[in-house]
Amino acid sequence: MVSTSAKEVFIQGVTENGRPFRPSDWAERLAGVLSQFRPGGAQPGSHLSYSPWCVPTTINGTKVVILHSDLRDYDVMAWDFAINFARDNGLQVVEACLIPE
Repeated sequence: MVSTSAKEVFIQGVTENGRPFRPSDWAERLAGVLSQFRPGGAQPGSHLSYSPWCVPTTINGTKVVILHSDLRDYDVMAWDFAINFARDNGLQVVEACLIPE
């Protein structure tokens, strides 16, 4: 379960038993589905770039999708879709830790 205080959540392309998740482009596909959820809403052509609230990347050779809490504030159903995708596929989910200044 993801806490409501988390600013960012990392969905990692590693299953709970430690195996890489397939297909290998899962992160780009998930971010593509959520590309319309962005500041200012969907605009013509916005499907051609990722939302700043759902970004696919690779960290230490592992595919990761970074979800920002602004997505949850903008559209909770889109947030739930991403979190449920991770849960349904047994993916590891890590909350970003903010270091106090």
